[in-house]
This record gives sequence, structure tokens and C-alpha cells, in this order.
Amino acid sequence: MMRNDWQRWICYLSLVLSLLLMLLPLPVALLPLRPWWPALVLIYWVLEAPDRVGLGTAFITGLAADVLAGALLGDQALRLVIIVFLAQRFRARLRFFPVVQQSAAVLLLLLNDSLLRWLIRAFAGLPMLPLLTWAAPLVGAALWPFVFLLLDALRARSRTRES
Repeated sequence: MMRNDWQRWICYLSLVLSLLLMLLPLPVALLPLRPWWPALVLIYWVLEAPDRVGLGTAFITGLAADVLAGALLGDQALRLVIIVFLAQRFRARLRFFPVVQQSAAVLLLLLNDSLLRWLIRAFAGLPMLPLLTWAAPLVGAALWPFVFLLLDALRARSRTRES
């Protein structure tokens, strides 16, 4: 029981940290390249611990991200739910890919998200984002191996700590 509680804390603390990383100030020139940290962390947990993270967690994380970013309420929630749904759908395959191949899959998930983000902004009548924002999925895919290895090390450490 203790082990499950500790691993659950690691999962939720990593999600909170991903929300805080969203708020990290960057130079104006780099803002469009900001990776979407909550999506990366949720993808990891869906692949490695699907019993802890699901559509509900994605929705709540997305609402928190919307509130923190001052974005259209429900925008990031919808996008995260779709990413998590797709990751759950292809989990059996993605989980056993090498990390580099997982990066390609993460790139596709994040590009799909960018398209959805563009559609939401178009239908909401919001101004379009700069074209450079389409490079943010590339940054996220490039960071995926590091995110994966860091979270995997934390998860492994929590397992050995409780043993």
C-alpha cells in the first residue's frame, strides 16, 4: 500500500511540476518554441502507469493549465484529453518502442495537438499564433528522451525505496 501511495505522489507531483514549467519565463523570441510540458508528462504516465493517469487526470490537468495560462477555458483540457486518448489507444505498441522511435510518435501526437490548437483558435475567433509555434512539437519530441529517462528514474527509485 505504501508503495502505491509513493508512486502516486511521484506521478501527481510531476504533473504539478509540468504545470509550473509552463509558467517559466522565456525570452520573447523563444516563447513560440516552448514545449508543452503537461502533454509530455501525461504521455509518459499513460505509457508507464495507465492505472494512475487517464482521461480524467488529463482533463483536470488541462483545466489547471488553462487557469494558470489565462487561456480559453477548456482549450488545453480538450487537447490533453485527445492526446491521452490517442496515447492510450496505441499504448501497447508505443510502450515497447525504443526511446528514439517513441520520440517520433510523440512528435506526431504533438503535431496533431498543434493542428487542433489551430482549429480551436480559428473557431473561437482568436488571432492566429506565429508560424514558429509549429516548431514547438519538434522541441517536445527532442526533449522526450530526457523527460522519459528522468521520470523513469524517479519511478524506478520509488519502487526500490519501497522494497
